[in-house]
Amino acid sequence: MWTEWGWMWPALTASTLTAVALVPLGNRVLERGMVFADLAIAQWAALGILLVGTVLPAGGSALSLSGSLALALLAVTLVSLVLRYLTRHREAMIGLLYALGACLATLLVSQDPHGAQRLAHTLNGDLLWTTPAVLGPMVLLAIAVLVWQYALPQCYTGWLFLPLFAVAITLTVDLAGIYVVFTSLIAAPLLLIHLRGTSIVFAILTCLAGHSLGLLISAWQDLPTGPTVVIAAMAICASVAVLARKPINRDAW
Repeated sequence: MWTEWGWMWPALTASTLTAVALVPLGNRVLERGMVFADLAIAQWAALGILLVGTVLPAGGSALSLSGSLALALLAVTLVSLVLRYLTRHREAMIGLLYALGACLATLLVSQDPHGAQRLAHTLNGDLLWTTPAVLGPMVLLAIAVLVWQYALPQCYTGWLFLPLFAVAITLTVDLAGIYVVFTSLIAAPLLLIHLRGTSIVFAILTCLAGHSLGLLISAWQDLPTGPTVVIAAMAICASVAVLARKPINRDAW
């Protein structure tokens, strides 16, 4: 059994770390009422990957991540300005920011013969074929999010949220794609924490179950990993939310 499915351990480990990192951050996104912001920042992080790949095609993964982080931080800065000065129209402005990033990404790869594949990769990712080399930064990210969630005083968590969010989006978009990242940020926190009152830990475990199911189906049926993980995660989270008819104590864990 291990020889048949053991090759998936990097993907399952990456899914675990992704759930640990994104579910607490997604919960904060919902608390702050800035759902479109995570999608916009993810799109700009993907734009950074495409930009470096176009300008410096032999730049390597480190340079690609640097470009992605730079544009993610730019998007975070713009989102912060919108939240501060344009509160009444924040969702509309952040939606425009997302649309601008998506259109710039499309134009950037429009002359590339492999542009469609590169664009699709930023959306769908390639989580199933994760290599052990990328797990180190993900471990550090997961630890940082846990410290931010459970160990830091409230006065620090607020101003650290957006920079930490930018780093998390940068690493996970490159790994899993925009669709999986957005679903991991929103599905479990919304359906379980906010609508059913569960704990963050319970939501993380449910998100991980959805990821694992999606990865197994993708490998078994040779389906695109990103959409399969998204559908499986939504199905698992929705099913658990329906079964958890009575609110669960959020402070249990």
